[in-house]
Amino acid sequence: MEPRLLHEVADSVATVVVHHPGKRNAMTAAMWRALPPLLDTLASDPAVRALVLTGEGGTFCAGADISTLRDSADEAQGLAVLAEEALAAFPKPTLAAIRGHCVGGGAQLAAACDLRFAEQGALFGVTPAKLGIVYPASSTRRLVSLVGPGTAKYLLFSGELIDADRALRTGFLDELLPEGELTKRVAEFTRVLTTRSRLTQAAAKEFANGRTDRDGYWAEQARGSDDTAEGVTAFLERREARFTWTASG
Repeated sequence: MEPRLLHEVADSVATVVVHHPGKRNAMTAAMWRALPPLLDTLASDPAVRALVLTGEGGTFCAGADISTLRDSADEAQGLAVLAEEALAAFPKPTLAAIRGHCVGGGAQLAAACDLRFAEQGALFGVTPAKLGIVYPASSTRRLVSLVGPGTAKYLLFSGELIDADRALRTGFLDELLPEGELTKRVAEFTRVLTTRSRLTQAAAKEFANGRTDRDGYWAEQARGSDDTAEGVTAFLERREARFTWTASG
């Protein structure tokens, strides 16, 4: 099968799989280009409540396909940034499910997700210093916001890989699972996400991402929604809430 992005939607969760196993799921230019329109399609699908990004087999993503950098490194980096920003802007919760190498452009994609779960044995690195590439400003700031300036400088200055335990300690990872348990845990957690208030999630995502021009919008959405009343009633009745708010644009 040619390098591509595979996807499916099941139980309200979209799963996007980076499929290029011959090169540890490295991203080609075509794959970078394909990600933003795919995300647009999934974002507009009312059946999708959350998104999981993962890699085929035992590797998340080993970065950009280096052969694509020979023609135009600037163009390749621009495509990666557009894909990263599209993922960061996805309006529903996103989770990177990581096995094996999560390096370079793979780390870019993982950092753009809201959450990152990994299995023991995963390795992480940001490697532009090995190639003489200036890491994008937006990607650098996103990395710093996750791991702090010290760890970001360590990764960017050296290009060295860190193990999953260190990635968890520095804040790059949210959960670290024993080998073989990632799929089960991701399924459990995304099931939780699909039962929670979309209103809460959408507002929280914008606030956490630093957007400051829609406070009034979200206050109005909360006033016009039945989610709070439903949540309180469900809690008192000891049942699962049936939230009804949906995005209106």
